[in-house]
Amino acid sequence: MTKYYMGIDTSAYTTSLAVIDEENNIVFDMRKVLEVRKGKKGLRQQEAVFQHINNLPILIENMSNRIDVSNIATISCSSRPRNIEGSYMPVFMVGKGQAFILSKVLNAEYKEFSHQEGHIGAGILNNNLKKGDKFISLHISGGTTELLLVKDYKDNFKIEIIGGSLDLSIGQLIDRIGVELGLSFPCGKEMDEISQVGNVLDINIPINIKDSTWFNLSGMENYFKGLIKNHSYRLEDVLATLFNTIASFIYKIIINSCIQYDIDKVLVIGGVASNKLIGQFLIDELNGKNISSYFPNRELCTDNGVGVAYMGKR
Repeated sequence: MTKYYMGIDTSAYTTSLAVIDEENNIVFDMRKVLEVRKGKKGLRQQEAVFQHINNLPILIENMSNRIDVSNIATISCSSRPRNIEGSYMPVFMVGKGQAFILSKVLNAEYKEFSHQEGHIGAGILNNNLKKGDKFISLHISGGTTELLLVKDYKDNFKIEIIGGSLDLSIGQLIDRIGVELGLSFPCGKEMDEISQVGNVLDINIPINIKDSTWFNLSGMENYFKGLIKNHSYRLEDVLATLFNTIASFIYKIIINSCIQYDIDKVLVIGGVASNKLIGQFLIDELNGKNISSYFPNRELCTDNGVGVAYMGKR
């Protein structure tokens, strides 16, 4: 009998449910991106909670039509943003409640993880990182820009924040620039495609690194909004330059952390990790420094339930 492992993630902008089998094959993966009205820069928590409540029954029904739910051994959820005391967001309570109820109805084991652990799980799934490895992880998404020192134990991760942004997250920066351009929120995917036909501008953009692994991004937001309003450069060139500058920021803090902690493995996770220009920049530059860089499959960079399911299987 095939055993299944189910994961639920109800993040700030996506309702996700996934099931993997004993061989880490993804047998079900369904996500519903929450709706944000045109021109808005995000959702309030109560708006997101309401959409998750409506979305999860649809995902559960689709899953039950695809697999034999009596074979589900473990049901896991993301119950908090990070694996630290006091980490809390209302949206995660929706998935937590549904996962707990389903575990009781199906007589399955119930487990909780953080949203961040789910991203790390999706990142190491089908990658060459082994249990027991110590590695640097860069979590870059709409709500998070954190540089992490991760120690992988048998049953869980020990995660220490060692760097990142001191103000905006990289995802916030990208979306604010995108909304300024009149694009629909979230803007990252469309901006990524536009930047593919752009060239990096030969302009001097200061990179302000503090204490080797920390930086600020609000100044860069103002700088690029100024470039857009100026109308002196092609849009695709401005966006290519934006992503190149972001990649330069995070490359520098990764290098500094690898030197400081004597580590040569880096896992890049979160929605921004799917950006083609940023990803290729980091792969090329880090490999040039003999640092192994790991990325999830592109479809697993954004919020998903697969990583949570994998964490429950571990």
